[in-house]
Amino acid sequence: MFFGTYFHTLDSKGRLVIPSKLRDEAGTRVYILKGFDGALAIYKASEFDRLSDEFETLSFNKKNSRAYLRARLASACELEVDRQGRVQLPTQLIAKYNIGKEVIVIGVGDHMEVWDKVAYDEYEKDVDQNFETIAESLEKDER
Repeated sequence: MFFGTYFHTLDSKGRLVIPSKLRDEAGTRVYILKGFDGALAIYKASEFDRLSDEFETLSFNKKNSRAYLRARLASACELEVDRQGRVQLPTQLIAKYNIGKEVIVIGVGDHMEVWDKVAYDEYEKDVDQNFETIAESLEKDER
């Protein structure tokens, strides 16, 4: 399970060091794709396979399913983790999702998220102000 918050900087080539506490769990091959709320999502191979199985349950005949599948799968890239624990973030994803040099990597259970630091700070501030209300409104996922 991925958890924790880690502050990192992309190098000049757009490489991200996977936080050492998450690296063993991630393995040597990961998948990056559009996440939610402005984040990029990184899944280890087995979790991406599970996510792909979920994608296959969606009906392409439904407009919202098509839009969701296109957005997620069009952005998906397979990445190799190098010997230094780095992944090369695709330049098109960095640009499209406004990921700056300073990033925050958070573990969120079955995947990691990569956020632009400024964007995450704003998001976190809003969530912190509404934490109790959010918690009270939660329902269990019926997976």
